[in-house]
Amino acid sequence: MKLFLTVGFSLLLVFSSYAQLENDPLKNKKKTQKIDLSQRPSDHLLIQFGYHGWAKTPDSINTTGFSNSFNIYFLFDFPFKTSPKLSVGIGAGVGTDNMYFERTTIDLKPIDQVRFYTDSIIDYKKYKLATGYFEIPLELRYSSNPINMNRGFKVAIGAKVGVSYDGHIKANVDRDINGLGGYKTKEKDRTHFNTPRIAGTFRIGWGNASAFATYTFNEFFKTNRGPDIRTWSVGLCFSGL
Repeated sequence: MKLFLTVGFSLLLVFSSYAQLENDPLKNKKKTQKIDLSQRPSDHLLIQFGYHGWAKTPDSINTTGFSNSFNIYFLFDFPFKTSPKLSVGIGAGVGTDNMYFERTTIDLKPIDQVRFYTDSIIDYKKYKLATGYFEIPLELRYSSNPINMNRGFKVAIGAKVGVSYDGHIKANVDRDINGLGGYKTKEKDRTHFNTPRIAGTFRIGWGNASAFATYTFNEFFKTNRGPDIRTWSVGLCFSGL
């Protein structure tokens, strides 16, 4: 986590200093023409898809497969008047995560806490825990081409604050304790999940494509309602508009 923040802020400081040098009035005293950024593409739409993971996961929890995250946000972009290569983006959107398990049954019904069982009796073809959040992302952005952010190098660091709207277990059963199978089950209960989610974000890329990373600062489950897990994700981001 410290490395995540250190790298991100270091890159932004470097590009911030570079942008300020480029806009030094003594250096650019002959460049009196004002840059018009009113019609520029400004990464208003962000679509992200990537790998989802749990940090600090106990050895007794068996995750498997390609657990994934899918996020979509719409942001407004506000460039700095003195340094147009720098801007702030803020908006709203939805973030969803799917964590897959093997030889595991999760019980959300107990009042005191969620329970994980290593299961050797029931065979699951697919077993996942899905969560969803309404989120407000905030980014400090640098773009090497402020007139057209669809081209050129870009980097952004920020945070997002979310509120949980979904939490459920979905299973595709191959064989249950009665020898039956070929059916699906779904259990929805958000009691044990933390309602807020606060995460750090980082993006780096070129043009409309970039790589992204997120790390959640607060616990996935409420205190004493489950293991102390922090979620993270890495993947690809496509932006535009």
